[in-house]
Amino acid sequence: MISAWKPNPTAPLWYSGGSHEPTGPFFSDLSIEHVRQQGPSCVATTLSMVANSTGANTTPEDFKEVTNSQAPHTWSEALKPYGLQLAYCNSDLRRLGYFIDELVEYDDLFLLSFYSKDPPSDPQPSGKLCTAHIITLHKDTIYDTAKDKHGGGVCIADDYSRLERQTKRIFRVVPLYHPRCL
Repeated sequence: MISAWKPNPTAPLWYSGGSHEPTGPFFSDLSIEHVRQQGPSCVATTLSMVANSTGANTTPEDFKEVTNSQAPHTWSEALKPYGLQLAYCNSDLRRLGYFIDELVEYDDLFLLSFYSKDPPSDPQPSGKLCTAHIITLHKDTIYDTAKDKHGGGVCIADDYSRLERQTKRIFRVVPLYHPRCL
């Protein structure tokens, strides 16, 4: 009876889309080499690092030319030549630490975006809301382009120093033309 229906207050990050949808893991055998970003280029550096894990030879500049750091669909389009695309995961403003165990269980490749400070409700007059950052999670390892490799830039997910930050977006990296790609 429809009057007994109640909304479901929870959903897994990667909601099962049906019997015909590939579920992964898709990229458990990649080898990712940490790259330290130069200036405010976390999106471009992260995309380059992920593309290079497929055998490509890119630089962050290659991605700066074809992406907008505030438009994730451009990130997904830029990954297409490397056989990759992005798919949104169910997430909200909860702290990154809330999601980390579930993400590690998927044993795959994700891009995690979070606010660098508590986000205000309204943007500044310039249009900027607040600073955000993006990192890579591969299996159980985090790659943070803002940090040196041996200074927290590569670490086990549970040991990451910014798990208390609020989540902005979570993407799963999926093979080209996966049904959920952006």
